[in-house]
Amino acid sequence: MSTRPAATLARKARPTAAHKRSIDFYRRMVLIRRFEERAARSYTQALIGGYCHLNLGEEAAVVGLMAALRPTDYLFTNYREHGYAITRGVDPNRVMAELYGRVDGVSKGWGGSMHMFDFEKRMLGGYGIVGGQIPLATGAALAIDYRSGDEIVLCTMGDGTTNIGAFHESLNIAALWNLPIVYVIINNRLGMATTVDKASAEPELYKRASAYRMASERVDGLDPAAVFAAAERAVASARGGKPFLLEVVTERLRGHSVVDPATYRTADEMTLVKERDPVHALAARLLADALLDDEALTAIDEEAMARVAEAAAFAENSPFPDVSTLFDYTYATPAANDSHRLPGQPLFEPEPIPENGAHE
Repeated sequence: MSTRPAATLARKARPTAAHKRSIDFYRRMVLIRRFEERAARSYTQALIGGYCHLNLGEEAAVVGLMAALRPTDYLFTNYREHGYAITRGVDPNRVMAELYGRVDGVSKGWGGSMHMFDFEKRMLGGYGIVGGQIPLATGAALAIDYRSGDEIVLCTMGDGTTNIGAFHESLNIAALWNLPIVYVIINNRLGMATTVDKASAEPELYKRASAYRMASERVDGLDPAAVFAAAERAVASARGGKPFLLEVVTERLRGHSVVDPATYRTADEMTLVKERDPVHALAARLLADALLDDEALTAIDEEAMARVAEAAAFAENSPFPDVSTLFDYTYATPAANDSHRLPGQPLFEPEPIPENGAHE
């Protein structure tokens, strides 16, 4: 029997597919973490306007879910979507430029943080209205079924969204019509400032699927491998014509948005949240399993920081969209009586006044 330390033996062992996937997950999670931290900084510098909601603490959930999708599958998200866009393959330069409201952004600068859209990557929003994405995602699943396609729709939402009517109506329709859709509840335990226990009579949100005889599951959202495995099961169910409800239990490291100080959390609660940081937890696991050393972890972090700095520089150097393009994407096709009136402009053009100042 060998007397060499276990860590040495692990380094000599050939990495498995699962090991390689864990390292890839870590790279993606670090990129999201550094991107979101830079977004928070840019917001305080007034480089980003409007609302800004970050994926800090949800990185494991993001990368695990996105890894289970095919490039041809469709994604609908809520307003906390920067990490999803990046992991789905949208260029971080374009994501940052959108946050900055610049013309090179993924929505040409008119969407901002909450309204990112990239049809090429089949990411169909970013929605600012709570639950606004759920009926649309269900409709997309119906369209796939109508065309007998093999794609599926993955629709994410926050825990608070499960209390609105569109959630129940959509799950009911999907179950009745066997639509190819996975509904994902990102349960970070807080609907803005209200805990799930105080907002839902059934705090184990995945159980709500039982009312519609829909398969469901709850998974630890701090473990990307566990999220990936659960998402694969959910996606396989949807691709087979059976919709699925997946609850991913995670954490939110900061307030609801960048400007929320989260004073509703106690110091003890914040300490526990930080201890459960999924990025740090995965780094510790990679070290313990001897898959990466401190030098490799530092290199990954530096690579992410450089990529984010590049995205920020790209965004700052991108021009603002011209005001004349404000209404270019209101409708996908021309619409009768489509108004392009800007704020302050009259509804109707006034009649010209004759030169003599009197009306004829």
